[in-house]
Amino acid sequence: MLDATKLRGILPATPTPVTADGTIDVAASKALFSWLNRQGIDGVVPLGGTGEYGALARAERNRFAALTVEAMAGKKPVIAGVLDTGYHDALAAGRDFAAAGVDGLLVLTPYYTNPTQAGIRDYFLRYADESPVPILIYEIPYRTRIAVDPEVLHELSRHERIVGMKACNTDMYHFLRTMAGLDPSFAMLSGEDTLFPLHVAAGAKGGIVVTANLLPRAWRLVFDLASSGKTAEALEVHRTLIPMMNLAFAETNPGPMKSVMGLIGVNAPAMLPPLREPRPELREALKSELSRLLTTYEGLPAAAVA
Repeated sequence: MLDATKLRGILPATPTPVTADGTIDVAASKALFSWLNRQGIDGVVPLGGTGEYGALARAERNRFAALTVEAMAGKKPVIAGVLDTGYHDALAAGRDFAAAGVDGLLVLTPYYTNPTQAGIRDYFLRYADESPVPILIYEIPYRTRIAVDPEVLHELSRHERIVGMKACNTDMYHFLRTMAGLDPSFAMLSGEDTLFPLHVAAGAKGGIVVTANLLPRAWRLVFDLASSGKTAEALEVHRTLIPMMNLAFAETNPGPMKSVMGLIGVNAPAMLPPLREPRPELREALKSELSRLLTTYEGLPAAAVA
């Protein structure tokens, strides 16, 4: 059973390799998971926003969940994203993913309906009670326009089946207020590549990191430094990644990242509507920057300890 002790370190938010017709590219998916396993990641988070959840057909989501579980072979946790807008569809998706063998679910805050804080609390409590596997809260207000009050998160963190959270609220004071009242058993995970070392320094147990697909060992180094109290050193390494992050997020994720994954042996740049592949000049600039960083960091041990 997934618990907070298994939610630590670097968990890439994985893209979904697809073919031109929008179905799963099995060969590229296996290549991605093979790469990540060789790099020493601590788990994977498929089918979130990076995984183009809303654009994938439901059957393809279930297929990718099963493929991810097979690739991890029970050695690392698989936490599948659930991004549906309505409770019943979200629960049905979670049950499908649990049947495929995932260890946990990353459940997005309910959006569009503009719920009250009490409504958000009730939603997660009910979902946790009815879910077949433990859940993590996914808060990303710049996408959903829904933020969760720290006091509500404190209450939710005490539910035995709500084991963690992906924090994508870029307000650092909100993060600090949230950390101040969480249950000790709860695993806070950074969801922002751009703020990752600060989140870890403030108490995050690790992160669900998009560009860790490309540079797992660099992100491992940042985590090891930040989690051992070497915040200045972690920020120094993180600064070397800023040009890459600026390019990776210059157009909607995961377009730029998918366009350069051939450099790590994953050739599946196709995107699902309404997203599209990035501008050629952006792709080439990111490819050049990633090549430089791979040369710098790929030789690090898979689990470097500072």
